[in-house]
Amino acid sequence: MQYRRLGKSNLKVSALCLGSMMFGDQTDIDEAGRIVASAREHGVNFIDTADVYTKGKSEELVGQLLRGQRHDWVLASKLGNAMSAAPNQSHYSRNWIVRETDNILKRLDTDYLDILYMHRDYQDENLEEAIQALGDLIRNGKIRGFGVSNFRGWRIAEIARLCEKNNVPLPLVCQPYYNLLNRGPEVEILPACANYGLGVVPYSPIARGVLTGKYKPGQKPPEGTRAGRGDKRMMETEFRDESLQIAERLQQHCEARGVKLGQFATAWVLANSAISSVIAGPRTLAQMEDYYAAVDLKITAEEEELVDSLVTPGHASTPGYNDPSYPFFGRLTVK
Repeated sequence: MQYRRLGKSNLKVSALCLGSMMFGDQTDIDEAGRIVASAREHGVNFIDTADVYTKGKSEELVGQLLRGQRHDWVLASKLGNAMSAAPNQSHYSRNWIVRETDNILKRLDTDYLDILYMHRDYQDENLEEAIQALGDLIRNGKIRGFGVSNFRGWRIAEIARLCEKNNVPLPLVCQPYYNLLNRGPEVEILPACANYGLGVVPYSPIARGVLTGKYKPGQKPPEGTRAGRGDKRMMETEFRDESLQIAERLQQHCEARGVKLGQFATAWVLANSAISSVIAGPRTLAQMEDYYAAVDLKITAEEEELVDSLVTPGHASTPGYNDPSYPFFGRLTVK
């Protein structure tokens, strides 16, 4: 396993971060236990969860599985997405940040988090209130630091300004959606993180399964897969003919090289010097085991050129690629 500094912090994290979104949903505790044990055996020391993952069940399973080894792990969770329909059980009021952090710690059976992420950006939020609350949590020892997930570059800069204004440590890390089919973060997010010293820990390096080669252009997706279940978010982003054709072209390259496409895609993300770690989000032990070879896989200059020829740097695989969970708001019409 390789270990990298998390941005400008002195914290060392494994190049692979174990994402536990499937725990408590499609991954039961026995399989989750095998995944955690395998990850630890292979040197993974970084694990990621969130309150909204199966409404806290993922955190509960992670807490059970880390008993007796908590201090061997860099533990991260997230808040901000709605945990109920109640008006103050989401977003970033001081009330909710403080209350939900206590809930997270209880579910994880720990007295501190290494990283607490703001899970998503809400354009109309009072970010200063959130930053002040996070600063208090750091001073109280409930969190060691905080991060941002799914924030655009200019909002990262605004958070840095508010941290300096309120004497709060800068965020440790940013968690964007970044892979070779979605290179948009290269334009603003990654440069902003580099400027302010944030580590970058992208999720979904395999584009929710498209970059494993299991989906074929013009063919119905296999039953039991995310696309086969008709996942709305995936069907409006990754699952499009252009992306499937790119995956097929890269699959041919990987077969000739003797590696798996998912390993190649993960290694490609790790080859970016801005990246501290990349999140592997397995449903099964076999899926987790597929990730390990990516750590030592070198991407050649010719392979960088191949990817650039298929997906233009700074762009997505095709025009119109937009995540419906994080819509654009740059054009507001006159009413």
